[in-house]
Amino acid sequence: MLISQNNITAVILAGGKGRRLDGQDKGLVLYHNKPLIEHILEKIKTQVSTVLINANRNHASYSTYGYTVIKDEMLNYQGPLAGFSTAMKNVETEYIITLPCDGPLISDDLVARLRRCLKHDPTKIAVAHDGQRLQPTYALIPISYLSDLNRFMQKGGRSIYQWYAEHTIIPCDFSDIPHIFTNINTEQQRQQMEQKMSTLAQPEGHTFK
Repeated sequence: MLISQNNITAVILAGGKGRRLDGQDKGLVLYHNKPLIEHILEKIKTQVSTVLINANRNHASYSTYGYTVIKDEMLNYQGPLAGFSTAMKNVETEYIITLPCDGPLISDDLVARLRRCLKHDPTKIAVAHDGQRLQPTYALIPISYLSDLNRFMQKGGRSIYQWYAEHTIIPCDFSDIPHIFTNINTEQQRQQMEQKMSTLAQPEGHTFK
């Protein structure tokens, strides 16, 4: 059975420290003259029923987009799993799909692909795979895993890979469009990515030197 998109909440993970971006809040870093969060919202809002923004600072800025903004229940920036857990406690849908705030190139069919990967067993966790490795923060997760995740974190677990290793993960094939997982960790990467995407957007027939 295919999971209904109306039963999925998209959770944009914007709760990190941005250490490699001089402490900037990644979701609010400009990319092509718009905050990264705006690029992601434009792509994801039509693919799910509701959207949640997980942020540990700048709530006023994130709230201007009209979506619920929540901060990690765990203090001191405990990583993406803290965002997973907090989101699971604050949604009304039976599934969440997680997305990092620093990856603006997500595809229009991201959610559809992950839904199809759970068609035969909607109790599992679907995780995007780019053809070479898992992309662990792009995942479709039943909220029934909340208690298990909380137990894992209460024991000191913080690694997404370690938590996934305790369960049956269904890798979801995105090997035909691996570029959608390109993310921005540094100012240099932001500039390079803007330049590359601007070049790809040049009109047909343009000769590049």
